[in-house]
Amino acid sequence: MRITQGTFSYLPDLTDEEIKAQVQYCLDNGWPVLIEYSDDPHPRNVYWEMWGLPLFDLKDAVAVMEEIQACRRAFPNHYIRVNGYDRSLGRQTTALSFIVNRPPDEPGFLLERTEGADRQIRYTLKSYAAERPAGKRYEA
Repeated sequence: MRITQGTFSYLPDLTDEEIKAQVQYCLDNGWPVLIEYSDDPHPRNVYWEMWGLPLFDLKDAVAVMEEIQACRRAFPNHYIRVNGYDRSLGRQTTALSFIVNRPPDEPGFLLERTEGADRQIRYTLKSYAAERPAGKRYEA
């Protein structure tokens, strides 16, 4: 199963040159860039771990690409995403967010159905990866 979160998630994985172009687009628009990683990509898990601090006042995507590579080396079996924040409205608004790294095997999710009174049906989404402890979810 392929996790589809953020911009470009239905496209094939971006190459490093394509990632660099998107990062440069963020910087050209004055959007600070943040790199995040997680081994729990559940759709409701919006709080991923930050890789360093947000990259303010950068003008060249090369520095961001170096940070992405460092994060990939540190967490090769995690999801890594890049966020561009638009502060023009006076608040932190995510203008662009896309995944730049995935684990080699994405186990996907289980959709659990529960029937209740009066024909109520509730669905719960559970990640297969969450069955393993944090930090060990995508190891072979």
